[in-house]
Amino acid sequence: MKKFLAVFSFIISLSGLSQTGTFPQNWIGNWKGELQWFKTGVKEPQTVVMELRIQPADSLNKYTWHLIYGLPKEDSRPYTLIAKDTAKGHWIIDENNGIVLDQFWVANKLCGAFTVMNSTIINNYWLDNDKLMVEFFTIGAKPSATTGKGNNEVPFVDSYRVNGYQKAVLARQ
Repeated sequence: MKKFLAVFSFIISLSGLSQTGTFPQNWIGNWKGELQWFKTGVKEPQTVVMELRIQPADSLNKYTWHLIYGLPKEDSRPYTLIAKDTAKGHWIIDENNGIVLDQFWVANKLCGAFTVMNSTIINNYWLDNDKLMVEFFTIGAKPSATTGKGNNEVPFVDSYRVNGYQKAVLARQ
């Protein structure tokens, strides 16, 4: 049994290496699709064209991460994706204005969470059948309710309002 577990652990670690070895190299390209924005309590989503342009930048382990919503002149966000510690799956998105967002490679997804103006945003990006999937959850930063007893058996638990969900399926152009 020990031998099986050792071999299984080795295979798992190898698959992890190959998974991280494909990011961001096989993500390079210009991606375009439609973003749907669902707001809590609103039946119909808002829809906007979304683009993500990922290209190698001028130095090793740096890539453009250029988000465009609608037309380029309407909402263009030329960010930079930078490898912080690839062994630990740590990346950053530098908005090139003083804001730097930590991102982490988890389960073949680039994931991050940040709080801005009383909203926490959780983002996920991943490849699925040659499509780049994008999702954002927008959550109130302050608890909407706290329940529980505050002891070891029943701790306090904070609940948060989910304000919205955005999803996009982007195709390589």
